[in-house]
Amino acid sequence: MGITYGESILIKMTPEDINAIKAKMEQAGIKNRSAYIRKMARDGYVIMLDLSDIKEVIRLLRINSDFLAQYVQKADESGAVSLEDIKELQSQQEEIWEAVRGILERLGNIA
Repeated sequence: MGITYGESILIKMTPEDINAIKAKMEQAGIKNRSAYIRKMARDGYVIMLDLSDIKEVIRLLRINSDFLAQYVQKADESGAVSLEDIKELQSQQEEIWEAVRGILERLGNIA
């Protein structure tokens, strides 16, 4: 079952208005003009998130996952993993958690 739209609203705009809206949509990374105009008409703002920190955390998690898989394989083959390897992995894991806490704190401060 899809969304049923009711009434249409016709808005006349100058070419400058349309260009300004296009520029703001591009800046916000939004491609659907109708969705953008509805959001702005209802709420008056669009929240833009910089997700580069999250991408970096995901990259670090992948690296740690690869190391963990190597340690598991090493333990499986030799029956042992060095304490140094485990401490390094723990240190990296703590760095990742600090990054996640920082991201969550900033997200919690969004008005």
